[in-house]
Amino acid sequence: MLQIRPIAEDEIDAVARVHVRSWQSGYAGIVPEEFLASLDPAEFAARRRYTAVPPGGGAMCAVDDGRVVGHAVFGPYRPEKDVVDPSMGELYSIYIDPGEWGNGTGHRLFATARERLTKAGFPGMRLWVLEENHRARRFYERQGMSPDGEREVWIPRGYRVELPELRYAMAL
Repeated sequence: MLQIRPIAEDEIDAVARVHVRSWQSGYAGIVPEEFLASLDPAEFAARRRYTAVPPGGGAMCAVDDGRVVGHAVFGPYRPEKDVVDPSMGELYSIYIDPGEWGNGTGHRLFATARERLTKAGFPGMRLWVLEENHRARRFYERQGMSPDGEREVWIPRGYRVELPELRYAMAL
């Protein structure tokens, strides 16, 4: 039975493995293959261990029969690196193990993030998604989000490719 709960210290490695698998499947054909192949779950786990969730935020995982199958991290909106805007919420990340796509896990994690941000007093939620990630965009649109007209460019570390991102938003 699927449970949504805060990520425990002993689940961080499993969360990192899901995160990497999800990137490698979900961004295939969008992000350079060499970049995806170089992703290391140990690096993701280390980053998770040393990154504090800001006030009003959370880091949740989806666990099914004792196995981590997804996670979501959310908190105050970050308009720039190392800057937070406490007047708006943001879904920083939501990743589901590719073998679990389409079974409702993402919806449950998204609903939990939305509920927690609402309870924390945020009037709305934003997120950034790669423009070419049509699967993720359809998912967010089914959850009630839509593009708000803001755009950015993401450049994978060590590569000279610019990948356009769109900001999605919704009222809470």
